[in-house]
Amino acid sequence: MTSFSLTLLFVSALVASLLVKFWLATRQMRHVAAHRGAVPGTFAQTISLAAHQKAADYTLAKARFGLLSTAFGAAVLIGWTLMGGLDELNQFLLQTVQPRWGGMAYQLSLLGAFTLVGGILELPFELYSTFRIEQRFGFNRLTWKLYIADTLKGVLVGLLVGVPIAALILWLMGSAGRWWWLWAWGVWMGFNLLMLVLYPTVIAPMFNKFEPLPDESLKARVQALMQRCGFAAKGLFVMDGSKRSAHANAYFTGFGAAKRVVFFDTLLNKLTAGEVEAVLAHELGHFKHRHVQKRIASMFALSLAGFALLGWLSGQAWFYTAFGVRPALAAPNDAVALLLFMLVVPVFGFFISPLFAQLSRKHEFEADAYACAQASGTDLAAALLKLHEDNASTLTPDPIYVRFYYSHPPASERLAALPLTPSHQAG
Repeated sequence: MTSFSLTLLFVSALVASLLVKFWLATRQMRHVAAHRGAVPGTFAQTISLAAHQKAADYTLAKARFGLLSTAFGAAVLIGWTLMGGLDELNQFLLQTVQPRWGGMAYQLSLLGAFTLVGGILELPFELYSTFRIEQRFGFNRLTWKLYIADTLKGVLVGLLVGVPIAALILWLMGSAGRWWWLWAWGVWMGFNLLMLVLYPTVIAPMFNKFEPLPDESLKARVQALMQRCGFAAKGLFVMDGSKRSAHANAYFTGFGAAKRVVFFDTLLNKLTAGEVEAVLAHELGHFKHRHVQKRIASMFALSLAGFALLGWLSGQAWFYTAFGVRPALAAPNDAVALLLFMLVVPVFGFFISPLFAQLSRKHEFEADAYACAQASGTDLAAALLKLHEDNASTLTPDPIYVRFYYSHPPASERLAALPLTPSHQAG
């Protein structure tokens, strides 16, 4: 392949992806706006018109903002690649850092500078989303003080965790020979598995408080559910999610003996004990059907393919010149190859994303079915409706938009698949 043909392929994929994204977004906006005036008949008795219209307005606001951020992201991508932004940054650091501090310092500084510039460019969009859109619809509870504290903690974690793993992968790229990508993949997978253990016990508590579930009645009910499902967890915790957002959630985190069940305090404030049990039963369904293991296996396979591809591309001069970068002759190009790969591959990956969304929706249906077998389908339906309403999720998404983007089935499809009668009642 020549650099010109790769450039042409990249531009074609970028233009095609932008056209599809804009087409899907405009479909979604038209569909939601057209159904804003009336609650769908299926939900007429449970969702108020005011809540339905709030969800429509929230969806439209996010979609409009999404169009702007998508266009800006594409412009930034072109700026980094075809317009020579990455090359200019790389040449500057080659001349200033590499001669004085050596190849590894130069490469780490390139990764760091790229991350810093990217963060600054994305900052206005992040702030507008949080402090304007989320604030407008009553979801944001993040103060400026807490936002700054979170940012500083995030930078600290990034330095302590990101720099060592980046340095190790860069060292392997330069020292492990032809098969460096296989060694690097093994390191990357080991790192991800380690993070499954460290995140819930070390990193997450830096940002949120996790306290043992105080409601003894609910605790007994949850433990009984987990026992009959054959699931063991290290603890049941309540997270103070309300200090940042009004959105509610519950999740499992950790790996092996470090697994934890975490409830947002906002979730416990909105759902009854039976509804909490049903939501937890849904999450247990993911484990029962081994969805988590399947996703980890998929991540292993995709990352292996990605490292193998990077291993080949990093040795091809046309890979760099196709995206406006001049490969260094007297310094390693590994950090440049990593950055180019991370910039370019998502453009092509966009076209297979509907397959992963479809698989995710299938898993959600399976987890719902399991929840109805272990708890109450009626409670699960009630919980889903409350969460849809409280999170302002639209009840009338565009069907094609759903097929392309939604990782969870829309409410109408999801509730239609539930047996709305109690199949099991915990004592």
